[in-house]
Amino acid sequence: MKILLINDYGVPQGGAEIMALRLRTLLRERGHDARLFASNAGGPGGICQADYTCLGTTSRFRTLLQTANPWAWRQLRRVLADFRPDVVHVKMFLTQLSPLILPLLRRVPSLYDVLWHRPICPLGTKLLPDRTVCASPPSAVCYQRGCLPLRDWLPLMVQMKFWRRWRDVFGLIVANSEAVRRRLVAEGIEPVEVVLSGVPTNPPRPPLASPPTVMFAGRLVREKGVDVLLRAYAKLTRQIPEVRLVIYGDGPERGRIENLGAELRIMDNISMPGFRPHDELAQAYSGAWALTVPSLWEEPFGVVATEAMMAGTAVVASRSGGLAEIVRDGETGYLVPPGDTDALAAALLRLLQDRALAERMGRAGRDLALAEFNESRMVDRFVQLYESLRRNRPETHEQ
Repeated sequence: MKILLINDYGVPQGGAEIMALRLRTLLRERGHDARLFASNAGGPGGICQADYTCLGTTSRFRTLLQTANPWAWRQLRRVLADFRPDVVHVKMFLTQLSPLILPLLRRVPSLYDVLWHRPICPLGTKLLPDRTVCASPPSAVCYQRGCLPLRDWLPLMVQMKFWRRWRDVFGLIVANSEAVRRRLVAEGIEPVEVVLSGVPTNPPRPPLASPPTVMFAGRLVREKGVDVLLRAYAKLTRQIPEVRLVIYGDGPERGRIENLGAELRIMDNISMPGFRPHDELAQAYSGAWALTVPSLWEEPFGVVATEAMMAGTAVVASRSGGLAEIVRDGETGYLVPPGDTDALAAALLRLLQDRALAERMGRAGRDLALAEFNESRMVDRFVQLYESLRRNRPETHEQ
């Protein structure tokens, strides 16, 4: 089968990007001709690994480009004519590749794999500046509540209008969790299938060693709740002075997080290595007694949680979004209310004071990951959906 994957970025520096590249590899291993179309935008030093590229940017002009990207339209038109895919699988496309590409898919069996809230929120988080969950569709409220400045609000409202006009080109909408499916349905996008994201099967980690270590991995942005983690960690150090905290990732909140750590006088036992390649993170899970995902927003899925579980590491996460579907409270880790510093500290303390409990929850998490979140199962499901779409494949492509 000839499968065209479409993603905003082709650089392996984010969860969605790594997943798109990995899916291409897995499909090729099964004998399919899978290719990736992406913009040429990316992070510092990143090398785009897409098969086809179009113009992208991370500059201040990005808002305009994600609203109307004629370069993406022109290049995708050529790719569809030359490659003639049996199926198109769209992942992220509203942060570089604008909705202008959608009319090109009218005569190609296509599915949209929704990995976050971007099709129903210009920020993709459904989180208001006051850290409460937004219940409104994209509208004037995005400007009135301070989510978007006027210069971004105007073009992004146009983008949302284009998306709503052309979203019926997709024969199928897929969500990566029940939480995302419910959000989409609540805003009129249905029917929606659920395909849980899969992660590679890696060897289990060795037995836990001292000192007790807590790990965080993710982009340093306000919705990830790293400030909540630091306040919880400060409480932990009073009970377990030797406890370590390792924060992997980078982002606009890094300076604020460092300042908060200094204010709380806890930076001596905190390591912040910054962004690290995906394979290096896989090794890091092995040394952690617990991975924590203290997200304030409704995390759509939480790949870092399933990766840690696959390694055999217990997870303490917010009871919201897809995380509540991944972590089994009291069995593979603990779920706590988003933003609750005391609850987060108490859950981590239970694990860090009981090595046997941390080991037991880690093993249970690995068993669950092998059964429910392995990538082979994910690919099986996508291939089934491709075949279903392909049965109604038109004879010609739109030129």
